[in-house]
Amino acid sequence: CHDSNGKLHEFGSHWRNEDCYDCSCSRGGISCCSSFATPVGYDEEKCVSIFNKETCTFKVVEKNDDSKECPVHEWVG
Repeated sequence: CHDSNGKLHEFGSHWRNEDCYDCSCSRGGISCCSSFATPVGYDEEKCVSIFNKETCTFKVVEKNDDSKECPVHEWVG
């Protein structure tokens, strides 16, 4: 299987790509799904979600003060 960057992967192999998706290669092709949960239940007027590609996680912080985390009531993914 060739991924979107043109890298060759063997059948039966598994990897995490640079966008934090867990992928696998089979004879049917490549399959990928997100390795992270996305916050959806928070105050979007007051807060913003920030994605960290190094840890593959979201943090939800206040727009006016990113040192203050916002409560998240629901995650999807």
